[in-house]
This record gives sequence, structure tokens and C-alpha cells, in this order.
Amino acid sequence: MKVLVLSSAEDDLRAGFEFYERRQAGIGTYFLECISRDIDALEVEVGIHRTEDGYHRRLSDRFPFAIYYTVETDAVRVWRVLDLRRDPVWLRQELRK
Repeated sequence: MKVLVLSSAEDDLRAGFEFYERRQAGIGTYFLECISRDIDALEVEVGIHRTEDGYHRRLSDRFPFAIYYTVETDAVRVWRVLDLRRDPVWLRQELRK
């Protein structure tokens, strides 16, 4: 199944990259590589993850991030990639935007 990363998720990935890159050069690139593998895995794992606020939630294998997606008839749509260290209230507000 085709996996589409929406602009809201791309914004999250950019923010994650910048966060890790400020800590140490190169870690931002590693973050993007790991999350990209996690997103690519959705082609096979689609729909097996628990749901939260109307989205399936796949946890990243390497970073404390969750990938929130929906399953459509033609594709998997990745809506958000959020840092799970954030306040749970903030996370719910972001998912409801």
C-alpha cells in the first residue's frame, strides 16, 4: 500500500531534525533516517497498531516519537510524527488540529 507523508508530518520531521541537530551535528540526519525506516515499515504493518484519537499510532524503533496515521482505501496517510516526551495534553491538542 502506498504511504503518503502529509505536510503536517513533514513539519514535525523538520522540527525533530532541528532539535537533534542542535544537540550534536549528524544526529538530526540519523533521526530522519530512522523515522523514514519506521514510516516505510507501514507498507507491511499497516493497520496493526493501536488507535488513539482516531489515528493508528506506530512507535518509532529508535527515538521517542510516534507516527500517527490513517488507513484509506488507496493509501496510508501519515498525519503527524510527534515527540512523546511532550505533555500529553499538548499531544492530544496537536492530534485534534
